[in-house]
Amino acid sequence: MTSHVTRVARFSTGEVDIHPQHAYRGREPMYWWILTSRRWLRSRPINVYVIEHTDGLVVFDAGQDRSSVTDPHYFPDGANGVIYRRLARFRVEEHETLTAGLAQLGYAASEVGTAVISHLHQDHIGGVGEIPEANLLVSRDEWRSLHRPLADTRGLLRAHIELPGLNWTPIDFQPLDDPALTPFTSGHDVFGDNSMVILPTPGHTPGSMSMLVRRSDAPPLLLVGDLTYDIHAFDRGVHSGVGSRRRLRQTRERVLALGAANPGMAILAAHDPAAAGLLDAATSTGARGVR
Repeated sequence: MTSHVTRVARFSTGEVDIHPQHAYRGREPMYWWILTSRRWLRSRPINVYVIEHTDGLVVFDAGQDRSSVTDPHYFPDGANGVIYRRLARFRVEEHETLTAGLAQLGYAASEVGTAVISHLHQDHIGGVGEIPEANLLVSRDEWRSLHRPLADTRGLLRAHIELPGLNWTPIDFQPLDDPALTPFTSGHDVFGDNSMVILPTPGHTPGSMSMLVRRSDAPPLLLVGDLTYDIHAFDRGVHSGVGSRRRLRQTRERVLALGAANPGMAILAAHDPAAAGLLDAATSTGARGVR
């Protein structure tokens, strides 16, 4: 396969602290540990991935909005606000916005033609208002979830998602006929050349999706959003504490099978401290494969 991907890079839109139970599922119910846990893991990145393709510039996820740490009204009031404040602690400096991160890589926000949003939690949609010309791709299931009752309670802040002038495009996954994508049988080919294929990976949210980036001169990359917060734990079968345990387990099995069909495939998550090194390794000769 001749790939039209010419560059893959990343930057972080700030840092986030989460509880251990957030990254590593235990036996405590989610709302119990959110309200009672006093332990925090060391700061983690809020990664945005940038893919330069001959047909346009693509970002995978849009990071955290700096307004979330400067505007006291960004998050809901009342009980929902308590949950948001207890779930995670964010730090976003002026030089860590989506626009600033793109500029550091040599791009203007206006150059982004497509943004693939793994899911609609606020630390993945924070920069969408900075790329109003981009086509924002989200799964149909995730978009439906946004419009069901109690969206705020489920981590979906419609006021920061449905901004005027944005080009949201809910996608329906189509049948795939590519043995290298086994066991995935449906997906969305971004440019129609098999170099960037979006795959359904539910679990963290019902409509979460990932994107396989295939390059002719380097190992493939699977960008996975919040499917995991720690690739080493993922390898061992340890799931995160947010989402459906059953669906996370099923998706993990499918991702591992995908890795077996794509030797050297690196899994890059939104908040995994190891992601930067994994991307560097996968761009050089020493890519780390999936076990």
